[in-house]
Amino acid sequence: MHRRNGKIRAREVRVIDDDKKQLGVMPLNEALRLAQTKGLDLIEIAAAATPPVCRIVNYGKFLYEQAKREKESAAGHTGKMKELQISPAIDPHDLAVKVKHAIEFLSEDMKVRIKLRFRGRQKAHKEIGFDLMNQFIRNVALYGRADSPPKMLGDRDLNVLLSPLPRNKRPRNPGERPAKADADAAEPGGPAESSE
Repeated sequence: MHRRNGKIRAREVRVIDDDKKQLGVMPLNEALRLAQTKGLDLIEIAAAATPPVCRIVNYGKFLYEQAKREKESAAGHTGKMKELQISPAIDPHDLAVKVKHAIEFLSEDMKVRIKLRFRGRQKAHKEIGFDLMNQFIRNVALYGRADSPPKMLGDRDLNVLLSPLPRNKRPRNPGERPAKADADAAEPGGPAESSE
């Protein structure tokens, strides 16, 4: 917790006023008097500095802003997670849409959980689900990687967690890179026209 007003122990302090302007080093009594004339508090924000740094602020507002900053930084560290569900019998177009969504989330530094649910007789052919899940992982490889191989949870759900690659190792514009690769394949002499 920050020391404030009469609890500050230093003889001299470096003062920042309520407009965040540096007022320089001054005796503690002068800094306290200045804060009182403005109807505000003097709060020690850097006790380890020589001399300690103090700010003239409204203490309640200061606590509120500090709590807000801590909450925002905690939210940034935990990271957000999105979940996408697919089935072993998913249509190729629907799969492409899910891959596109996964790439968008990974590009925004979110983790993505892919969940594949087996229903009825599909449980007898789990290898189809594993193949599909591995294909999904390959399709998003430019943007993220699987934390571990796909795993069964219970007897119905196959799961994998994808984490985003570091920003400097992924394409800058999601969607453009894969589209360019498709365009290259369709150019004259490419695989699309060489069969004619």
